[in-house]
Amino acid sequence: MEERPLGGTGVVVTRIILGCGSFGGIGSSPAFFGRGTSKDEAFRIMDTAWEHGITTFDTADAYGGGRSESFIGEWLATKSAGVRDRIVIATKTFNPMDEGQDHGLGRVRIRRQLESSLRRLGVERVALYLPHSFDPDTPQEETLEAFGDLVRAGKIGAVGASNFTGEQLAEALELSELEGLPRYEWVQNAFSLLEQGDRESVFPVCREHGLGYTPSSPLAGGWLAGIYRRGEAPPAGSRMALRPEPYAGYASDRVYDALEALERAARERGVSTVALALAWALSQPELTGVIVGPDHAGQLAAASEALDVHLSPGDRDDLTEVFS
Repeated sequence: MEERPLGGTGVVVTRIILGCGSFGGIGSSPAFFGRGTSKDEAFRIMDTAWEHGITTFDTADAYGGGRSESFIGEWLATKSAGVRDRIVIATKTFNPMDEGQDHGLGRVRIRRQLESSLRRLGVERVALYLPHSFDPDTPQEETLEAFGDLVRAGKIGAVGASNFTGEQLAEALELSELEGLPRYEWVQNAFSLLEQGDRESVFPVCREHGLGYTPSSPLAGGWLAGIYRRGEAPPAGSRMALRPEPYAGYASDRVYDALEALERAARERGVSTVALALAWALSQPELTGVIVGPDHAGQLAAASEALDVHLSPGDRDDLTEVFS
């Protein structure tokens, strides 16, 4: 599995990153805690990821109400030191752990949440830590100071920013430089053929400051995997069947036309639509790797296939134009 340095973190990550947001739930939504991918299937997914050479795992404290981190920790406990030492974990905090619980990026909460993450993961340190969203109620300086405390304590290696706008990211980077605080070294936002807004707003900031970028949802919640069809109900158990709100805006003739064009292009190349959509993302020079969150172990084969699909700049631009 190809690896690349992640911005200025000093950490090397695999180009395919295992997204663990479905372990024990569907992301951070309390309504689905205890559902999603079972522990047994999560173990199969992690075993298969390891077999494919994927050694970077992405999770968050609130995924599955803590179940995602717990599943990873229990899996790691079954492995040899050689395996455990090679797994790079990125985890995040911001969202509440259950209905009615607190959220945000205050200093005390960050320290508390990281300690709970370390317990669930069964580790003393995580290489990569991120705010899961921008917190308008907490000064960025306070948040960055809290991360700095954790870096100095040896609890985390480096910090990134998830779900930040270009303006929020630029403000944080300026604060870090002025105040001598740790800076965000990479970005994790939604980016795919169907969601390219960061190209104009966040990518320029990443290029200027040498930040990495590891997009979440490079398959747009399954839309680029070919599972949603024009005029058909979404498959049972799919994101659109269970939690359609984040993706409902894609249900349009324009998007279906583009998806059908993607399928034709994939057939012409003899690859799956998943592989082609991920290859397009991986061809973006700003991207370090992509986060892929499979529902079952068999889906990782297509993700690995993407690394063998080589797109020229012209091929990349043609696909971009289809979805513009």
